Amino acid sequence: MKKLWTLLSLTLILTACQAQASAPKDAAEEEKETVSEPSANKQSTNDIYVPNPQITDDRELLEVGQTFKDDKGAAELKAIKKVNETYQVGDVELMIHDVKIIEHTPAYSMIDFFHSFTHEETFNIVKVNIEVKNTSDQPVFFSPLAVLETNTGEHKDWESDIYLEELNGELAANGSKRGNIGFILDHSDKEIKSIKILTSDLLNQEQQIEEKAQEINIKF
Repeated sequence: MKKLWTLLSLTLILTACQAQASAPKDAAEEEKETVSEPSANKQSTNDIYVPNPQITDDRELLEVGQTFKDDKGAAELKAIKKVNETYQVGDVELMIHDVKIIEHTPAYSMIDFFHSFTHEETFNIVKVNIEVKNTSDQPVFFSPLAVLETNTGEHKDWESDIYLEELNGELAANGSKRGNIGFILDHSDKEIKSIKILTSDLLNQEQQIEEKAQEINIKF
């Protein structure tokens, strides 16, 4: 594990994210742009939900064993941890709302998308629902989940994210983003009891490190 963290170039992660962020955006991507600061009547995650174009909606899955089906596929909740904790990384607040393990069976129309990640017809996803806020008046570069490790020994990095909700990269001055980051597990038969998250370093406008990466441990 220590060797993995050492080999990971967090600065390169954010440089790649910045390049992706500069690419043209279509109408669907525009919907996922940075949201403004919440008002006094703070909205819930459900109130600002933007449907993912590839993955089944799991908002109603709150107890283990619950299932949900839509035109993107079928999902069953295998495990859930309601974290609701805020972690400070320099001027950025990282809020982890919950972590879920979801058994997902994509609809036929979605199979091509998932084939770039797995050839299994049914698989487990580890999904983290987060929000990041930049409390400074200068833009920063940050990846809330650069690497994830499970207690079973699986390692996933930001490039394996299947939600693609643009939560990595530039974070505008006093801006925020909210959404999901998730990974397909290679061994769905193994029970996930805990995960370890490593954020990226926090970089300023000059791509200089303002704050070192933070490690976060979550147990189910």
